[in-house]
Amino acid sequence: MFTQIVPMPTESSHHSSTPTSTHTTTPLTAPAVALPIDKELVLKVIPMPADCNANGDIFGGWVMAQVDLAGSVVPARYVSGRMATVAVNQFIFKQAVRVGDILSFFAEITRIGNTSVTVQVEVYAERYHSQKNYVKVTEASLTYVAIDDMGRPRKIEKTQDTM
Repeated sequence: MFTQIVPMPTESSHHSSTPTSTHTTTPLTAPAVALPIDKELVLKVIPMPADCNANGDIFGGWVMAQVDLAGSVVPARYVSGRMATVAVNQFIFKQAVRVGDILSFFAEITRIGNTSVTVQVEVYAERYHSQKNYVKVTEASLTYVAIDDMGRPRKIEKTQDTM
């Protein structure tokens, strides 16, 4: 079996327009994108080696837990009390998340009902070796319901801010 060794770019070759090799060993990834300006940054986190699966990527379940936390930030302002996640309406993993990526979670409310709030969350990775370049890695839609002390749904008081 033949293994090609590709030298790591040096500081000077990293900024050069001439590649150091015609072959690469890194997988293709999505092009960098701009961060959303219509959503609120609600969480930033860096996944660590303990969060990896057997392939060396971050567990999807770990990402889901972070999305659930991030998604709850904005509706908490309107619910004024306890709430619970009642649905994950959609969850799309677009790119793998790696150890050392800086993840930015953006959220916006898409619907406020009588007892529930639906939130759209987008997750962008700033890759460890290419900072200031962002790749959308996950997007999700979650629904939270306001609950009372007994865990039963309760009405969300609509104010001028929630309309």
